[in-house]
Amino acid sequence: MDKKNYWLAISAALGFLAVALGAFGAHGLREQLPPSMIEIYKTGVLYQLVHTIIMITLSLNNKIKANLTLIYFLAGIILFSFSLYTYSITGIKIFAMITPIGGVSFLAGWISLFISALRPKTIKSQNE
Repeated sequence: MDKKNYWLAISAALGFLAVALGAFGAHGLREQLPPSMIEIYKTGVLYQLVHTIIMITLSLNNKIKANLTLIYFLAGIILFSFSLYTYSITGIKIFAMITPIGGVSFLAGWISLFISALRPKTIKSQNE
């Protein structure tokens, strides 16, 4: 599997999870959690959806080399969104302490994308 399809497959799985987790939050957790925790959970879903869509777009783009950006965004989703899901459901504060690390990973991904957009792609390969 080439890198483009690898990242596209990961992005599709993350998109599926975001929709499934969003539905679970809306229908399964609304009566179980206080409104403040539902909002935290929804923030995780929103950030996962937004960054997944960007990952899909980058996976399909052959004009810029964005592997590092994709890695940062994947780490951000895992550390930011998944820590928010876990914290909102369990209330265990250590998970909330992981969230900022994921936020920094998202920021690093945006910086990486900015730099990649300014540099022309030097490797002419369909795998990148």
